[in-house]
Amino acid sequence: MDLVNIPVDGVTLPGHLTVPREATGIVAFAHGSGSSRHSPRNNYVADVLNDRGLATLLFDLLTEREDQARTSRFDVDLLTRRLLAATDWLRSQPRTSELPLGYFGSSTGAAAALRAAAARPDDAGAVVSRGGRVDMAEAVLDEVRAPTLFIVGGADYNVLALNREALTRLTCEKDLEVVPNAGHLFEGEGELEHVADVAATWFESKLTAAREAAGGGRNHRPGHR
Repeated sequence: MDLVNIPVDGVTLPGHLTVPREATGIVAFAHGSGSSRHSPRNNYVADVLNDRGLATLLFDLLTEREDQARTSRFDVDLLTRRLLAATDWLRSQPRTSELPLGYFGSSTGAAAALRAAAARPDDAGAVVSRGGRVDMAEAVLDEVRAPTLFIVGGADYNVLALNREALTRLTCEKDLEVVPNAGHLFEGEGELEHVADVAATWFESKLTAAREAAGGGRNHRPGHR
């Protein structure tokens, strides 16, 4: 794991970049409100992805000062802009520039992941949302082209309802994985492990397809640098 700094909007956002040998893709994590690159749940998922040969970037979408303001935490436009800046940074790095790209978003970060995917239809190869506030990306759901998976706890009733509704708005390849009896944080025995396994399988399949569709390279337009 490498400690990295991503310049954006006149600030520097710290992150953790892990690139396994012969990585088959890169997944950028968009954390939810009040969370960070230190999120134990996202770090666990990232470890599983790394074990499956996928590179990961976990970074703070907000500075410490910004994170103290509730308005910043729920500013999805700002979160999306930061995620796209991180995407551009990944595309500028020799080890990740050619890897097919996926987004893993949780809570409000899932809305940023969907918005970023909609903004970069030729770049995003897959999206996975964990307990996501996908309703906050409602305006762009029909513009998402990347294969998208929603993972929601069966006992997370309000979020599950929002995800079911958002799923009907998506026109891309899509699926909904409901983890029986799980709450919003997937704290029950085996629940987070299930999330990580399902997410890894989705990314492996869809990012491999994206690589093959691009003729062995990444599916990315030079103008997005």
